[in-house]
Amino acid sequence: MGGDRAPGMVVDGASIARKRFPDVRYLLFGDEARIAPLLESTPGLKGCCEIRHTKDFVSNQDKPSAALRTGRQSSMRLAINAVDAGEAAGVVSAGNTGALMTMAKIVLRTVPGIDRPAIASYFPTLRGESIMLDLGANIVCDAANLVQFAVMGEVFARTVFGVVKPSIGLLNVGSEEQKGHEEVRAAAAELRSTDLPISFHGFVEGNDITAGTVDVVVTDGFTGNIALKTAEGTAKLYSEFLRGAFHSSLVARIGYLFARHALNKVRKRTDPRRYNGAMFLGLNGIVIKSHGGTDALGFANAIGVAVDMAANDFNTRIRDEIAHLHAGAAAAKPPQAVSG
Repeated sequence: MGGDRAPGMVVDGASIARKRFPDVRYLLFGDEARIAPLLESTPGLKGCCEIRHTKDFVSNQDKPSAALRTGRQSSMRLAINAVDAGEAAGVVSAGNTGALMTMAKIVLRTVPGIDRPAIASYFPTLRGESIMLDLGANIVCDAANLVQFAVMGEVFARTVFGVVKPSIGLLNVGSEEQKGHEEVRAAAAELRSTDLPISFHGFVEGNDITAGTVDVVVTDGFTGNIALKTAEGTAKLYSEFLRGAFHSSLVARIGYLFARHALNKVRKRTDPRRYNGAMFLGLNGIVIKSHGGTDALGFANAIGVAVDMAANDFNTRIRDEIAHLHAGAAAAKPPQAVSG
């Protein structure tokens, strides 16, 4: 029931995703009176869907604390409960981000060794794709949080992207070792000394994100969210400038006819729907946040992210890597003196 055009967009997205994942089944949580007619009009999807009726849903205006307190029978909460109960491999929602994170953290809890979950998403780059986290879940982070984000991002790039040895960079105000605040420098020192098979590049700057300098960009949620929104705004600005330029004269319109094929390739490469589906990493369950304003194609891609994470047993790999990290840290501590 979440998103600007739900539930139609959600059902249509599942229908598109079914072509790529014919063996996936869906639990649809929401108002059956609104969902059932949509399934009747998509008979190919109806056979692999089960509707779980509830009239309650979380609105975009609801505060996370209020949604947690009063939304126990909401479509969002019941969907998360299904993951916790093992009925579903993951949940995909286009609803209220804060409420989704709060409910998921309370119900699913974090993976042992992870202090805070992080929001992660894809970025198109000159070299292909990278993953960036955190994008807004944690405004203030200490060094341990950043190291945990690095481990989660590295596992994702390795298991889902298929990168053999992903490179990791800490987003900073400069590439020099002395730059940045204490938490970033401390995280860098720990990543350099860890015995995990991590390829730590060092510090990266804002222009390195789209350059594809590293496969995993790690930062706190305050900086990451600003970087994300800046990138989205820049892409929209560039698109508007380009559209205006091609409508500025008759010659420009003729030029567009010749350049149309190339421009369509660029449009597809930078289409935000292609990268829809932010991941809440660090939870005992797969939770994917779709952009509320996306369409069916974008929601289908968010479903694809959830399926890929489930197929690659992502959370088990996270648990193993984090356990290894903490075991190494414990072994590195000097023995405590014993008085007698």
